[in-house]
Amino acid sequence: MKAALLAEYDQPLELIDRPAPEPQQPNEVLVKILGAGVCATDLHAIEGLMEPAGLTLPVVLGHENAGRVEAVGDMVLSVQPGDEVLIYPPRSCGVCVPCRRAQDMHCERHEFVGLTVDGGFAEYLVVPERSLVKLPEGLDPVEMAPHADAGITAYHAVKRVAPLALPGSTAVVVGVGGVGHIAIQLLRELGSSYVVAIDPQAERQRLATELGADDAIGSDGAADAVREITDGSGADIVLDFVGSDQTHADGMAMLAKQGTYSMVGYGGTLSVPSVAMVSQEQKAIANLVGSWIDLWEVVQLHSRGRITVKTETHPLDDVNEVLSRLREGDVMGRAVLLPNGEAG
Repeated sequence: MKAALLAEYDQPLELIDRPAPEPQQPNEVLVKILGAGVCATDLHAIEGLMEPAGLTLPVVLGHENAGRVEAVGDMVLSVQPGDEVLIYPPRSCGVCVPCRRAQDMHCERHEFVGLTVDGGFAEYLVVPERSLVKLPEGLDPVEMAPHADAGITAYHAVKRVAPLALPGSTAVVVGVGGVGHIAIQLLRELGSSYVVAIDPQAERQRLATELGADDAIGSDGAADAVREITDGSGADIVLDFVGSDQTHADGMAMLAKQGTYSMVGYGGTLSVPSVAMVSQEQKAIANLVGSWIDLWEVVQLHSRGRITVKTETHPLDDVNEVLSRLREGDVMGRAVLLPNGEAG
C-alpha cells in the first residue's frame, strides 16, 4: 500500500510502498482509509515539536481518519466489513481511571494515531474496535474525517464553556480555521452568546458570518475592537484556536471581568500578572482533543444538520503541497487527503 512517511524532521514526507497491515489481535479492525484530514499538528510533528507527546521517527502521519471496514478480528462486535467509520485518534485501554471517567485522551496507556503509532496518510490502517465510531447511513466519510480531531477539539472546548455562554454574554473565536469554523457553529448550538469571530483573512471572516457569527473582524487591533463592540466591558469567553504570543496577549486584553480565556491552539507563551487575573476573577483554561463520547456526539449533531465542515479534497500524492498551503494559511476549513482515491 502507499503511505506518506515522516522519516526526518523539517523534510517533506516520503511517499513509500509497504505491505498493507492486517489485524493481529481479536479486537482489531482493518479500515480502508477514504479520507484523512490535514492538521496543524502534522506541521508541528514535521517541525520536531511533538516528541513530548511521544512521537518517534519514522511514523506515518494522519490523525483525522475515516474509512470503510475491510476485516475484523474474532472478538469485534460493533462493526462489520462494509461499515463506514470514524477513527478516534487517542488509543485508550478502557480500564484505567481516566478512561472510566470518559477522559480517554488522558488514558494511562495512551497512544495517538499519526503521532506515536502510524496514522491514516496511508491506504489502510489497523485500529482497536474501541477507537471506532460507526457513521449513520448517508454521511460521507470524506466530509466527516476532520471531525475525528477538529470536530472533537472544538466540541470539547465549547462544551466546557457552554454554561457561561448565557444570553447577553459575548463569546470570541480567535482563528476561523479548520477547528475555529466548527466552534462558531457549536457556540450557536450549545450557547446563547453574541459571537464575534477574529481572523486576518477577509474570506474567513465571511465564512464565519455564514456559519452564524454575529460579527467578524480582523486581527489588527482586535482587543480594542472587541471592547468597542461590547461597550467597553470585554468578552465573557475567548476561545483561542491560534495560540501565538500575540493571540494570548490579545485574548487576555479583551477579556471581561470574570471572563474565561480558553486555549486550544498552542505555540506561544501565556504571560499575565496574577494580580490582574485575581482582581477581576478571570480564568485561563486549556483543552486537549476530546473524548470518544465527544466524537460520538459530534457525529449526532452533524447527522441532524446542526453543524457542517468546510472541506477540500486532494490525492495522497499531493500531501506535501497541501502541508505547504496549510503552513501558509491558504486552506479554508480543512484539507482532506484521499489515500484510496475515492469518496465515500
